[in-house]
Amino acid sequence: MNPVVLIAEELAPAAIEVLAHDFDVRHVDGTDRPALLSALSEADAVIVRSATQIDAEAVAAAPRLKVVARAGVGLDNVEVPAATARGVMVVNAPTSNIVSAAEQAVALLLAVARNTASASSALKAGEWKRSKYTGVEVQGKTVGVVGLGRIGVLFASRIAAFGTRLIAYDPYIQPARAAQLGVRLVGLEELLRESDFISIHLPKTPETVGLIGEKELALVKPGVRIINAARGGLVDEQALADAIAEGRVAGAGVDVYSKEPCTSSPLFAFDNVVATPHLGASTHEAQDKAGLAVAKSVKLALQGEFVPDAVNVQAGGVVAEDVRPLLPLAEKLGRAFTAVAGGVAASVTVEVRGEIVSHDVSVLKLAATKGLFSSVVEEQVTYVNAPHLAAERGVEVTLATLAETAEQPTLVTVRGALPDGRTVSVSGTVTHSGARDVLKLTEVDGFDVEIGAEGILLFLRYADRPGVVGTVGTLLGESGINIAAMQVARREAGGETLMTLTVDQALGADLLTSAAESIGATAASAADLRDE
Repeated sequence: MNPVVLIAEELAPAAIEVLAHDFDVRHVDGTDRPALLSALSEADAVIVRSATQIDAEAVAAAPRLKVVARAGVGLDNVEVPAATARGVMVVNAPTSNIVSAAEQAVALLLAVARNTASASSALKAGEWKRSKYTGVEVQGKTVGVVGLGRIGVLFASRIAAFGTRLIAYDPYIQPARAAQLGVRLVGLEELLRESDFISIHLPKTPETVGLIGEKELALVKPGVRIINAARGGLVDEQALADAIAEGRVAGAGVDVYSKEPCTSSPLFAFDNVVATPHLGASTHEAQDKAGLAVAKSVKLALQGEFVPDAVNVQAGGVVAEDVRPLLPLAEKLGRAFTAVAGGVAASVTVEVRGEIVSHDVSVLKLAATKGLFSSVVEEQVTYVNAPHLAAERGVEVTLATLAETAEQPTLVTVRGALPDGRTVSVSGTVTHSGARDVLKLTEVDGFDVEIGAEGILLFLRYADRPGVVGTVGTLLGESGINIAAMQVARREAGGETLMTLTVDQALGADLLTSAAESIGATAASAADLRDE
């Protein structure tokens, strides 16, 4: 049975096409609460926009749920802590609307500069008054950009084409980066005093709410025009209205409001205010991008792969292409480690060696942690809840990187200290066969091996002597268990030996015990490394 993807609101046809081949795509009206809760009972993923509420009740109604996807930027309608507690990944489309939002700010700036909206309304009302709506040119003016994030940078690059002088306030960007963008960094007060136009591009946080209020508006250059297409509440609407009424501010373009929907604001009384109903992301392109982005994220999540846009994963962000093949390797090494160790370690170090460490490899620690607990707990282990499971059990997982490696170009090792003082390690690498990545174990608890990190692996430790391989093969054969691969590693003749076998089906505990007893094994374990 294919995983079920529940679509609760309208989604672009191209996004649905991404999912249709691999999943059972179902539709429900997300605003019909009883219908939503009923449909969630069989859902592995749910995709929403802004109208559907995915709260703790909805998460609890979906025992199979692995991912909640919001086809947009905000997450106001998704209760992220409730999803995280259940190990459910939450994804959105953080870059889907950045071009549309930047263009909306440019559109508002130009409309305010040329009195476009009020002139249009007057003409449609039968008035032809050209002189009344005389505007100003943008060329040669100083434009202050408050916030040089992704949207702020796009806005700055576009408005620069009008021949403007750009200054910016952003305490979190380096001056060298601003200089590359052709922007001079200044303090907020300097920006207020120098700018002919001010455009705001900040997130809404406790620190930014009310950033531009009565005090700040008293500092502005007379005749300034202010644009806010970012978040409502960053500019005090009443203070801005007062400044416009007093003539200190020549106009404003506003797309966002402190409370939305907003149909009444002191700013609506002025002809020199262009007000729009939060249209920053309202383009066909942005909506399509959002749908496609979350559809791709849902597909990755349901295939057990890492999702860069997951908002509740500790190691979020773009994963380098060279690092991606190591994600399943690190997870499988974690599974193998737990099997060989025979339980949960007190502490674990994920070591990454080779040139690969020139990239950010922190996500490999997360993948290994996911593998460590996959056979330990009853609930599903995901990239979301793996760190919490480790914390609950007092297991400290750390990352170590070394640029040099001995035999393998890239080597990943999961090494841990057990409560009884023993140290256990499992290592592996990725090689390539044509277009296929081949995952291999190269070391198990100090024994050199070379066997595929796939399928079901058995580890038997015993004293080296003749006939052991035949005994194990006969026992498994009589039980209908086929051996796909086998390797025996020893440190010296007659010494401690490790037999590693890949078998086609899982062994029951009784059969594993019988195999161990038949050869006098000092330790026996099995690791299921099959893809989930």
